[in-house]
Amino acid sequence: MDKPKLQLYGTDWCPKSAGIRNYLQSKWIAFEDFNVETDTVADAKIRALYDGKLKFPTVMVGDDFIKNPKVPELIDFLKKHNIDH
Repeated sequence: MDKPKLQLYGTDWCPKSAGIRNYLQSKWIAFEDFNVETDTVADAKIRALYDGKLKFPTVMVGDDFIKNPKVPELIDFLKKHNIDH
């Protein structure tokens, strides 16, 4: 079975989304990038996690997720899922 992929749900204009995106790219970590403003499926997925509210950036692996992580929290999340950082 394939390992769940790392996913980032954010926007193009959000500095926190950009910071996470830049960190992951700087470490050559593969991830799927979803824009919750232009992707209705991504919007619905995130709203389902937060009682109908749109909260981002959200980082997910499978059913596990964190909202608006700082770099140390992101590193811990990546380690938890055996993702090289």
